[in-house]
Amino acid sequence: MARNRWLKERLPRLPFARRAVRRFMPGETARDALEAAEQFRPAGIGVLFTQLGENLADLGAAEAVTAHYHGLLDEIQARALDGEISVKLTQLGLDLDADATFANASSLAEHAARMGGVFWIDMEGSAYTEPTLAMYERLKAEHANVGICLQAYLRRTPADLHRLLPLEPAIRLVKGAYDEPVSIAFRSRVEVNAAYQSLAVSMLPPAAARKLRLGLGTHDVALIERIAEFARSAGQPITSFEVQMLYGIRSGEQLRLARDGYRVRALISYGDAWYAWYLRRLAERPANVAFALRQLFG
Repeated sequence: MARNRWLKERLPRLPFARRAVRRFMPGETARDALEAAEQFRPAGIGVLFTQLGENLADLGAAEAVTAHYHGLLDEIQARALDGEISVKLTQLGLDLDADATFANASSLAEHAARMGGVFWIDMEGSAYTEPTLAMYERLKAEHANVGICLQAYLRRTPADLHRLLPLEPAIRLVKGAYDEPVSIAFRSRVEVNAAYQSLAVSMLPPAAARKLRLGLGTHDVALIERIAEFARSAGQPITSFEVQMLYGIRSGEQLRLARDGYRVRALISYGDAWYAWYLRRLAERPANVAFALRQLFG
């Protein structure tokens, strides 16, 4: 469904679909996202903002996205939020011009650095894994404050992690939500969880030594707590990593984890290009599909 052009053009117009997507995003504008971020401040939970969209058709649009994020960073600073941004490189022109993409991303990394924050790069489908890693390496050579997302279900990810560790990177580890073939990705829940845990545990020592900033991008609280036990058994504090969860998913657990001493950051997505992103959120958990069906029937 996420790849179906006919549905992509029609489904977002339907009222039940717009109601359902509100579970996972507060609205379509940056103001909606910024106002939603305020609710996390009392709990000491940070925020990661991302404007939805990918695969832009011209460089003018990529420059407009870059300008939008500069404005968002200014708003984050004006509101004194603990906020950072996460951007898909195809939003900045990766399909069109690598040098222009680098210039756009570099300007945002520099802006984020002036605020003391990280500029995060989202990972897209497997066709973009290598170009994204290469662009990350290029950016990291000039900007210390650049982070990247790695997908645990890809079979190549252990080698990618080994490749990046000498750069003292910031890494957000996710399970992976794109529909990838078994030849390049683990498909079963057991395999994906095992890959995720193995990668996360291997990153605990450099994270504790402050040679890596580690974000656990998962809503699997049992998995997070198993990784935390590995950290404790090695004499490492749970504050050596950060839990990063999507807005609207397991909100109560986000608050509980923050109370229990974990560092927590909520990822707030916004924008009108939400269709494919929303379908991937539904695919991640059957409970999400049940929620969407309840919106259909009122």
